[in-house]
Amino acid sequence: MKSSIFDYELSSDRIAQTPTNRRSASRLLDFEVDGSIRDRYFSDLPSMLDSNDLLVLNNTWVLSARMFARKAPSGGQVEILIERQIGDDQCLAQIRASKGPTVGTCLVTSMGSKFVTEGRDGPFYRLRIESKEGLAVVLDREGEVPLPPYIQRHIATDLDRQRYQTVFARHPGAVAAPTAGLHLSEDLIDRCRQNGLGFEHLTLHVGLGTFRPISSETLDDHVMHSEWCQISRGTCQALNKIKQSRRRVVAVGTTVVRTLESASAGGTLEPFEDTTDLFIRPGHQFRSIDALLTNFHLPRSTLFVLVCAFCGTDLAQEAYRMAIATRYRFYSYGDAMLIL
Repeated sequence: MKSSIFDYELSSDRIAQTPTNRRSASRLLDFEVDGSIRDRYFSDLPSMLDSNDLLVLNNTWVLSARMFARKAPSGGQVEILIERQIGDDQCLAQIRASKGPTVGTCLVTSMGSKFVTEGRDGPFYRLRIESKEGLAVVLDREGEVPLPPYIQRHIATDLDRQRYQTVFARHPGAVAAPTAGLHLSEDLIDRCRQNGLGFEHLTLHVGLGTFRPISSETLDDHVMHSEWCQISRGTCQALNKIKQSRRRVVAVGTTVVRTLESASAGGTLEPFEDTTDLFIRPGHQFRSIDALLTNFHLPRSTLFVLVCAFCGTDLAQEAYRMAIATRYRFYSYGDAMLIL
C-alpha cells in the first residue's frame, strides 16, 4: 500500500502551539463509523459514552529529557535528547554537537552532572550517568520538557512542564506525551466515574520515533520504531471480563491501542512486558478495543495510519477534512476525536 494515501495538507496556523486554558476545554469531534460527525467539546465526554464503558489510559510519565552539556575537557557544547531510559543510570539519546563524541567522552551539565558515552545503538548514543541519584532524578532537576518539533518554542515553559503531562502519569520513561490523555482533568475523570464509566491503566513509554514520518514509498518498506510497554495481569483480567460482557473498551490514545494489540497477538489478551514494534495498518484485525479517543496526527505518520486502520481510510480522511475546514487545532496540544 502506498504511503502517499495517508498524506494531507495542513496550514501551519492549525498546529496548536499552546494548550487550552483548561484541559477539558478542547474541542472533540464525535465521529461514528456510519459516517455521522458532530462537533462537541471534550467536557461532553461523560455523556457521549455508555455507562459501564471502560476507558484504558497510558500512565507513562514524560521525562524532562532535553539537556545541555559540555564535553570535558574540550568545552564543546552538546544538546542531549533522551530517547529511552534503559536502567537507573543508563539511557539511549540523540546528541547534537558540531562533532559527535567518541566512546568514553564525559559530558558535564551546568549543574555538574556527568554523562559518559559508552557506545552507539543505531542512531542513538548509549550514555551512563555518574550519579547515585539515578537518571530520573537528575532529569527532573536539570532537564527541560522535550517539546515536539512542530511546537515553535526553543525553550519549554513552566506551563509546558505542567500540561505536557497527564494528571494520571505514574511511571517515568516517555520522551513524548500520550496526547489523548492530556485532555482529561481530575474533575472530568470524577464525572466519568459518577456516570458509571470505569478506568484501567497500562504503560507505554512513548519514544521520539512517534514523530518520524513514513518516508518510504510503501508501508511495507517502513521500518517501525520500537517502544517499551507493559500491561498487568489484573488489567488483562478486567478487560477480558468487559469484553465477555459485551461492554465497550475505549482506548484513550494510539499508544494504548499498540499496547493492547501487542498483548493480544496470540489471540487473547495476556500480560505483556517488552518492547513492541507493531505497525498497525489497514487490514489489521483489532482484537482488544471497540472505540478510540485520539488527537489529530501528522500526515504520513504511523499514528494516522493506525486511525485509518481502525475506521477506514476514506472515513478518516473525511473526518480530518472536516476538522481542518472547521478550524480544529492539531497535534499534541490540539483537539481530539472520538471514534465509536
